[in-house]
Amino acid sequence: MMSQKPVVVIQMGLPPEALRVSQGEPGDWFTRALEMAAEDVWVIHPERGESLPDLDAFSVAIITGSWAMVTDHLDWSERTAAWARSLIMADKPLLGVCYGHQLMAAAMGGVVDYNPKGRELGTFPVTLTAAGQKDPLAGGLPSPFMAHLSHAQSVLTAPARAVILAGTAHDPHQILRYGPNVLSCQFHPEFTPDILRICMEGHRKNAGGIAPLTTMPENIPDTPLTRGLLQQFVGSRVGRSATV
Repeated sequence: MMSQKPVVVIQMGLPPEALRVSQGEPGDWFTRALEMAAEDVWVIHPERGESLPDLDAFSVAIITGSWAMVTDHLDWSERTAAWARSLIMADKPLLGVCYGHQLMAAAMGGVVDYNPKGRELGTFPVTLTAAGQKDPLAGGLPSPFMAHLSHAQSVLTAPARAVILAGTAHDPHQILRYGPNVLSCQFHPEFTPDILRICMEGHRKNAGGIAPLTTMPENIPDTPLTRGLLQQFVGSRVGRSATV
């Protein structure tokens, strides 16, 4: 058991049954990606009415992806957005991923909606901006680096407070920094090839077999660099050593 306060994972709803049965839930994915013991990770489910924690009750917070849409403005999502805004303004260690990335941007005055280019689904090269190359965390990555992506909505306009650190050809807002301890990413550092493969198969079935695939499911690579980014962001704030 770690002596530090726990990492809190704010799980934004449930994945489809096919994912839950074979891979567990997003809280499990982050626990495994962080290589942490389950007792050191506190998973909270706002959609079930669970209370969001006080700012001094945890070391780092992560807001996960979701199968909801930020523009649905669901009550539990709006409650989480207000909570995230308080963390951002206090520079409390916070990482938003996919839906969490979009929710943080919306909470801080950015524009989130369906990407006019369509869904970004597969494994793509992410390129650092000039600011990203100088960033103390993202700057440790090569440019480009590969990342797993699965999203229909995007941050279309970044908040004025945010610094854009990386983008793809499809979505220029892949990493945003809000302060020394607050970061968000559109890609999924917690995904394994198996998780992305099931996501891709599900979207393809839902689209009647016409969802565009730029990465074939049988050729999905691992993305250790993004997992390392996650580990370093969290590890440096709970006293664990990690490298990108």
